[in-house]
Amino acid sequence: MTKEPRLVEVRRNVLKHNDVLARALRERFHEAGVRVVSLVSSPGSGKTEFLEKTLTRLQPEFRVAALVGDLATENDARRLARSKAKVQQIVTGTVCHLDADMVTRALEGWELRELDFLFLENVGNLVCPSSYDLGEELRLVLLSVTEGEDKPLKYPTIFNSADVAVVTKIDLAAAVEFDWAAVEGNIQRVRPGMRVLRVSAKTGEGMDAWIEFLRHP
Repeated sequence: MTKEPRLVEVRRNVLKHNDVLARALRERFHEAGVRVVSLVSSPGSGKTEFLEKTLTRLQPEFRVAALVGDLATENDARRLARSKAKVQQIVTGTVCHLDADMVTRALEGWELRELDFLFLENVGNLVCPSSYDLGEELRLVLLSVTEGEDKPLKYPTIFNSADVAVVTKIDLAAAVEFDWAAVEGNIQRVRPGMRVLRVSAKTGEGMDAWIEFLRHP
């Protein structure tokens, strides 16, 4: 009988360990009464600008904070700090995603009961993050109109692991001749019944509906 490849065994153990930590995080978030929202997308989708505008709009009605993942630099954390929210960068090095252990370590010393919302901005990647539960309550997958309508078909796993799809940069939709019917059809083909929001962080279009969704999910 052929022995299972070592790589498969290691990966399975890593994911199992992550799931244990994610369950502990989810319980911790629930006990603290903080809603945790994660954001995943490919690079250049406008994720950081969308999050910055979200943090700004939620204050001062809500107490908000964010953890930001990137392979290198603290550029996104500095940008998000302009919202006046508490922000901390997680530099992952060569790792193409956040995991529950990184989130746990980043939250050391935090008093979660002092927050209403915690946002987790994942590394720009539509592959690796799909396998790693972070203990979040809500996972968003962002897709910009400049990326093409077939992204859900190319990366079905991340769309299946998310709760809501957010189409960003809609102010550019006409210029790139974006096909709304096609993207909606592709999303529903991969994840039937998935809610789709349309936003432009630049112009503010759709942001009111997004904030209202956070208030009353």
